[in-house]
Amino acid sequence: MAEADWRAMDRATLSAAYDNSGAVAGSAAIVAGWRERSAGFRAAHPGELDLPYGPQARQRIDIFRCGTADAPMLAFLHGGYWQRNAKEGFACMAEGPLARGLDVALIGYTLAPDATMTAIGGEVRTALSFLRSYEGERGRKPRLVVAGWSAGGHLAALALSAGAADAGLAVSGIFDLAPIRGTVLNDALHLTEAETDTLSPIRHLPQTSGPLTVAYGAGELPELRRQSCAYHTAWRAAGLPGDLLALAGHDHFSVLDEIIRPDGALTDVAVGLARG
Repeated sequence: MAEADWRAMDRATLSAAYDNSGAVAGSAAIVAGWRERSAGFRAAHPGELDLPYGPQARQRIDIFRCGTADAPMLAFLHGGYWQRNAKEGFACMAEGPLARGLDVALIGYTLAPDATMTAIGGEVRTALSFLRSYEGERGRKPRLVVAGWSAGGHLAALALSAGAADAGLAVSGIFDLAPIRGTVLNDALHLTEAETDTLSPIRHLPQTSGPLTVAYGAGELPELRRQSCAYHTAWRAAGLPGDLLALAGHDHFSVLDEIIRPDGALTDVAVGLARG
């Protein structure tokens, strides 16, 4: 059966089509588990926490080192539909890549409605520029991979398209904001028509770019699967390098098990992108 066209959905139906938390039983407990695991991880790696890249409270970065001098770096952006969560609760996503020889940075950013989507995208680019400079002061020029999950996948795609990183990994992301503007999520985001166009990665593909892997759980909501597939198709049609990865047996939340685990599929992708 063909999937429903989002343009024909009323607001309630469209909102449900993007309600990842509602679609996954126990999602709140999963996120709470990440927070607990991340608190322990941060306590065990206190060296470079809350590095400021700007004056706002959430404009902070945590860096975790694998111990290898020439290690590439993975910069991870958390999800929460641009209005929930914090970097502190996602530190456990560094476990897999760190064990495989990557340094990992967790980027914080101001949430809506305290910041517009335009401002949030700008913060991410500033954070990545900060990482370049910060590593340069240490005498390093590591290959930089920007990664993100859900809303973070959207922000990672934006940043890569802007040339702010060498490669990208967008997990379960949103790449066309037009449907989001028609949901209850927009009550906090206040997306304008101009922002919806400018900040939709699928509408502004770069002329050149490092590789981008678009990944999603095969058991995710149809709209999330559609977004990833459509973006990858457009990316490749523009002649840009990248892969599409559908992770069998995973939903919007369990998909991140594949980066927490050192032998996870997303960890494998991150390592491949980081090693070039």
